Amino acid sequence: MSIVAEPPSLLADDSAVLTKTRELCEQIAKDPAFLKLQADVERFLNDDAARLQYKSVHERGEELHHKQHAGVELGAAEIRDFEGARDALLANDIAADFLVAQRELEGLQKTIAQYVGGTIELGRVPTADDLAHSHSGGCCGGQGGGGCDDGGCGC
Repeated sequence: MSIVAEPPSLLADDSAVLTKTRELCEQIAKDPAFLKLQADVERFLNDDAARLQYKSVHERGEELHHKQHAGVELGAAEIRDFEGARDALLANDIAADFLVAQRELEGLQKTIAQYVGGTIELGRVPTADDLAHSHSGGCCGGQGGGGCDDGGCGC
């Protein structure tokens, strides 16, 4: 009886994949642009007035969205009030910097996930063209439904 050794796991702590992943994380963590974004988030989180202002505008926006979705016509005054509150929020440097940081960090996370997901799906590093055509995770939401050209999008 011959014993066949299993290939090393990609998730082993000493695997090349996890080593490179940690290197990527180290690079992100020390990048000056990332550090600024992180500082902007921290500054916002430590400012009670900015957080309260953001929460108020966010909740009011959600309320208006739900009313509109329910078919309720929004009044001009409530739209004006919301827009005024939103403009005031955007005029607050701490809140505005937070919103930019939040958008940038989400974009970074999404881009990295697209590259890693694309690599796993394609078996190679995806090109910019591959990423542009990935839409929302591929056919059937990236759940292995097969390509759209082969009739696999009947989900």
